[in-house]
Amino acid sequence: MAVGKPVNIEEQHKLQDALDILAENFEFNENEGAFVTFSRAIAVLKSLPYTISRMGNLDGLPCFGDETRAIIEEILEDGVCSKVESLLCDEKYKARKLFTSVFGVGLKTADKWYRQGFRTLEEIKSAKDLKFTKMQKAGFLYYEDINNAVRRPEADAVGQIIENILHECTPDVTLTLTGGFRRGKESGHDVDFLISCPDEEKYEGLLHKAVSKLNSRGLLLYCDFMEATLEKRKLPSKMYDAMDHFEKCFLILKLSKALVKDGGLSASSVSVVRPPNEGAETEVKTQTKDWKAIRVDLVIVPPQQFAFALLGWTGSRHFERDLRRYTHFEKNMMLDNHGLYDKNKKVFLEAKTEEEIFAHLDLEYIEPWERNA
Repeated sequence: MAVGKPVNIEEQHKLQDALDILAENFEFNENEGAFVTFSRAIAVLKSLPYTISRMGNLDGLPCFGDETRAIIEEILEDGVCSKVESLLCDEKYKARKLFTSVFGVGLKTADKWYRQGFRTLEEIKSAKDLKFTKMQKAGFLYYEDINNAVRRPEADAVGQIIENILHECTPDVTLTLTGGFRRGKESGHDVDFLISCPDEEKYEGLLHKAVSKLNSRGLLLYCDFMEATLEKRKLPSKMYDAMDHFEKCFLILKLSKALVKDGGLSASSVSVVRPPNEGAETEVKTQTKDWKAIRVDLVIVPPQQFAFALLGWTGSRHFERDLRRYTHFEKNMMLDNHGLYDKNKKVFLEAKTEEEIFAHLDLEYIEPWERNA
């Protein structure tokens, strides 16, 4: 295999960003096959210890087909990709990307707003005839904070707040940080936690009690509960992106600068955001802001399913997709956030740890920080 020069971050990002934009558009257009193809190529690029500086560097690498190769070749030769440049000028793509950046806005809503002639968030917020969900109102109200990355010290501070409150409710409860932060990343879009307790009877009302305490202390900016639907689950889902059946809540919490150990939340002068649909005559005040709105997901997991939930919620998205594909096609089993089902034996396989799940699949254990690509 031809090896390129040492990694040049700027050059490597140019290739990744181009494929990322195209993959995102495939996802917008619900072209699952093309999205997965491009996503796998991106994952390979991210894992390389060298820069792709000529086409020969792709020899022997997996996940690069004719289309991804053609795009990389064009960038290496011309410095840009014509498809990407065209897409970046496309009004529909720009509107979809902008609108879906709002918490609570999905593709269908984004497309609806686009068809109605909206092109900016300000146009949407000031529209008199639009109705917004509670989630979307929060998304607009805390837009800037939510779209700024959450850093690891902030995630740790949020975790300490929630853990303290949970222990007030149930002393033997455990809180586990998942997602990209468990994979060793230093920043992310939100913070995900799994909650578990040896005594399942103590789960009753636990999330509601914890959220009530957060609210009473002035820390709760938004909350949406999803009750458990475990009785609906029979076999593991064949759909990778299917929502699991655990009890959970989606929060926006108010994190004070003083609670972040590295002092990373700097106070700044900011304009108070006008809620959607309020007229231009509404007074917009400027005040010093020494807190940040942080997106948090809390998930209640029964002890016997904790290992499977931990594996699923840790990610990454592409790692989980390929692990479940391997489980299905190579082992004739089914894996999701709830369990592992052996289709040959027609039984669920038990596991108390992630290591035991990998052992069932005859795979060497892969550490969380090795699952990013």
